Amino acid sequence: MNYQRCDQTPAWAELALLKQNHHVDLRQEFAQNPQRFTQFSWQAPHVLADLSKNLIDAQIVQALTRLAEQSGLVEQRAAMFRGELVNQSEGRAVMHWLLRQPDAELIKAKDAATEFVAQEAAEVLQTRHAMLAYAERIRQDQQITDVVNIGIGGSDLGPQMAYLALKNQATRKIRFHFVSSVDGTEISQVFTQIKPETTLFLVASKSFTTLETMTNARTAKAWFLAQGGRDVARHFCALTTNIRAAADFGITTTFGFKDWVGGRYSMWSAIGLPIAMAVGTDNFMKMLAGAHAMDQHFLNEPLATNVPVQLALLDIWYRNFHDFRSRSVAPYHSGLRRLQAYLQQLEMESNGKQVDQHGQLLPFATSPVIWGEPAANGQHAYFQMLHQGTDVIPVEFIVVKAPNHGLADHHTKLLANALAQSRALMLGQADEGGHRRLPGNRPSTTLLLDELTPESLGALVALQEHRVFASGALWGINSFDQWGVELGKVIANDMEQRLHTGITDGLDASTAALLHKLRG
Repeated sequence: MNYQRCDQTPAWAELALLKQNHHVDLRQEFAQNPQRFTQFSWQAPHVLADLSKNLIDAQIVQALTRLAEQSGLVEQRAAMFRGELVNQSEGRAVMHWLLRQPDAELIKAKDAATEFVAQEAAEVLQTRHAMLAYAERIRQDQQITDVVNIGIGGSDLGPQMAYLALKNQATRKIRFHFVSSVDGTEISQVFTQIKPETTLFLVASKSFTTLETMTNARTAKAWFLAQGGRDVARHFCALTTNIRAAADFGITTTFGFKDWVGGRYSMWSAIGLPIAMAVGTDNFMKMLAGAHAMDQHFLNEPLATNVPVQLALLDIWYRNFHDFRSRSVAPYHSGLRRLQAYLQQLEMESNGKQVDQHGQLLPFATSPVIWGEPAANGQHAYFQMLHQGTDVIPVEFIVVKAPNHGLADHHTKLLANALAQSRALMLGQADEGGHRRLPGNRPSTTLLLDELTPESLGALVALQEHRVFASGALWGINSFDQWGVELGKVIANDMEQRLHTGITDGLDASTAALLHKLRG
């Protein structure tokens, strides 16, 4: 693949000089440039991105865009959409974008795409139709009142986030529960709310071996049988490619997905079954359509006005040239209250790497820490630090213009707070002394949605996916493996055995002592 790591381009050196010699004061920039909002805000499908309150100007944005050009981002982007082996460390394509193509385009793929993409498109279409048909049967099933999704990571965070975001469009006939932790507290609390004869369990594990998921699945099956449940095959469904293991468990209804679907990119696949059950086929397809529209924007829009690309470039500007180590995500909509957790996995698991595609140690920082809360609560929790703390932390406000309720006064107050916080971060209160002094000139981005709908949610999530891909591509890393996760799993298996046996040979003193305390 033809690309150059970002720190090896002329634009990188240019940006270093700009940072050294160029101070951006947002208050002065707005006073001197009435067109600043127009100049640094861009419209993507369903999302307006206002970057004007960031520490950028035309010279910086142009240099950042040259960084993307010189790093070969256009070619890396095209390679992903051609189905090439972008995930080089695992020898896999990266094609979650294929999961949200309309049916008509999937059908046409047999003529227009490579043989590999054509074959995969046919399977995507077949699985989609089967999954949605099953979802509709469950929605119409008068016996099923509860659905319990058992998964972890992308098999939990995506479906749960989307369900909460679209809950006002969801069926009220079925209650949805999400179990991910191996902590028995979680699933035992769900058991108090459900009955075996009216519950459907969804077991989401590609391999059907994930420790946390399968521990919870076995516990669910044991509870089901102990409570007098009958017909495991009717009350359990698996989202997996290991059909044989699912059959051994007693499950006959399965929906699979391919190895080019990473867990944190899987809500568009069969992993999205609980979303489809909640909101129905039409709304699920609208969510895919919103994501597909963002795919087309990312693929075809020039770099200078490409929203995911410009957000990725801003991330690099802040992480590598300002040494800002975290980003706070502040959604001003309670339906998006699990978005931060979703974005944590999406960005930090993807780009929390210290080696490049060739295994070489990187000389610069990568992913920031992503954190936050629904902002109305956040204002009374951590915004004090955002305004007056010693660290500068960029904030990403997510604002929805129209409410999905009839309480207009509430929504006006919510919007007022969103506008006030971004303005206060920028203006500060520098003329005050002592405890009341706020330095201001603190950066923020606002992502504006007209409404929180299946389309806009799909577009928002796809935007973040492409942003992560673009920043990872510029850093020269593989955003689609997660070897750091695997080490913990291996050691956890060893610790589980030691907790049974008490053997501490070969352990460090701390772990050995803690193991004895936990066994005592």
